[in-house]
Amino acid sequence: MTTERIVKLRELMKKEGFDALFATSPEAHLYLSGYANPDGCLLITAEGKSFAFEDFRYIEAAKREISADDFNVIMPAGPRSEWLGEALIACGAKTVAYEDATLSCRSLETLKKEFPMQDFVPAGDIICSLRVFKDEGEVACIKRAQEIAEKSFMELLPLINYDCTETFVAAQLEFLMRKNGSEGASFDTIAVSGSNSSSPHGVPRNVKLERGFLTLDFGAMIGGYHSDMTRTIVIGKADEKMKSLYNTVLEAQMAVLEVIKEGESCFKMDKIARDIIYGAGYEGAFGHGLGHGVGLEIHEAPNLSPRASDRKLICGDIVTVEPGIYLEGLYGCRIEDMVHITKGSAVNLTNCTKELIEI
Repeated sequence: MTTERIVKLRELMKKEGFDALFATSPEAHLYLSGYANPDGCLLITAEGKSFAFEDFRYIEAAKREISADDFNVIMPAGPRSEWLGEALIACGAKTVAYEDATLSCRSLETLKKEFPMQDFVPAGDIICSLRVFKDEGEVACIKRAQEIAEKSFMELLPLINYDCTETFVAAQLEFLMRKNGSEGASFDTIAVSGSNSSSPHGVPRNVKLERGFLTLDFGAMIGGYHSDMTRTIVIGKADEKMKSLYNTVLEAQMAVLEVIKEGESCFKMDKIARDIIYGAGYEGAFGHGLGHGVGLEIHEAPNLSPRASDRKLICGDIVTVEPGIYLEGLYGCRIEDMVHITKGSAVNLTNCTKELIEI
């Protein structure tokens, strides 16, 4: 699979006039080499074999995991100006693309000083454009991660009581995901209750759960791929206003899930949910986009938002659908599923109950 990805990348590189691409992000390293190393880097060449640079901590596993047909796996010795310089000379690279979305300005200036004979140019979205389409293996990883997250959520519910703190709930959920096979949490787990739930990305506090809404936003990881889901439950009993707010969020999400598919506008999907929420009297209380892509990063293309312009959903996208309502100083609610866009249709990868749960 990595060979196929490199072939496609080289086609794009040739169109752009790149002799080589210097990949330094962990996501690009895993996607193109098939091996996860947060500190490694790759030099993808337009012709011939590419280079994977792995230090002593990773070299043994890298030699085992990275295809020798695609890469020369090298343990660097000495300064970068030597080992990267040798590779650049070996492949005859003059125009070298770099990951401008992740490489710091300081690192770029250092590269230019170390290699004055090369012309470093921004790679733009050349790798991300390939990563948008999720192949069968990638989808399988995300589905498995989602299954783990859902199983862990259901195991968490009986453990929640009035004596729990927000930090305990967050930590317990992360522990359960690990226990059930996750490589780690997709992101810092959100567990916010009562007045703290009005912050969409609130930070769990070391205080006992407040009565009212408890919003849990979390995800597991398999093979470097993330899952993402949110469920809002109630500590105690929900009053009529809370039930009405919850049902409005659920109605907005279900309206999108009924129509989302290949070819639909990202802007339109957001508008469907936003119109329902604002029409119910909550104008201004849904302050974030409807959703985002999920893959090797928890937030990646595409975005479902009012700023999504004319971007259309394509087969292979995996996106979240997560409308919410947040009333400052009172409480908030969000419900989030992940959807796989397929040929002419879509499949909801989230199978967890959305019934309003009271504890």
